[in-house]
Amino acid sequence: MAHIQLTTSRRQEEIFGPLLAIKTYDHIEEAITYVRDHPSPLALYYFGNDLAEERLVLDGTTSGGVTINDCLAHAFINTVPFGGIGPSGMGAYQGKTGFRTFSHARAVYRQSRSPQAEHLIRPPFGAEARAFVLRAITKD
Repeated sequence: MAHIQLTTSRRQEEIFGPLLAIKTYDHIEEAITYVRDHPSPLALYYFGNDLAEERLVLDGTTSGGVTINDCLAHAFINTVPFGGIGPSGMGAYQGKTGFRTFSHARAVYRQSRSPQAEHLIRPPFGAEARAFVLRAITKD
């Protein structure tokens, strides 16, 4: 019998404490189905040396971070995002990713008042607009 370890049991409520719920299974597909049938966990830990099985778990589940053959290690690497999905958290935190998550980057576009620009972006489109588009899409 193999084991897949999840940070949350999701049996009744999420555990935030010094406990690690262990879900046993006989076939890897059972573990993948279990994860898929429950809210996405904050983290998923896979233990094993079978690369094909590892790929099945990674491709078949959605979670926050993943650590393979260890626990919590992904949470301590400042250069990778940390965060969950859905009830386990929204967004990613840490380093540059965290800065972007908690900053509100806002796009501001000001339309040109140039009469020449208007010929390119407003109908009726004339020869100038056609020439501009041809230059933009034609390889040199």
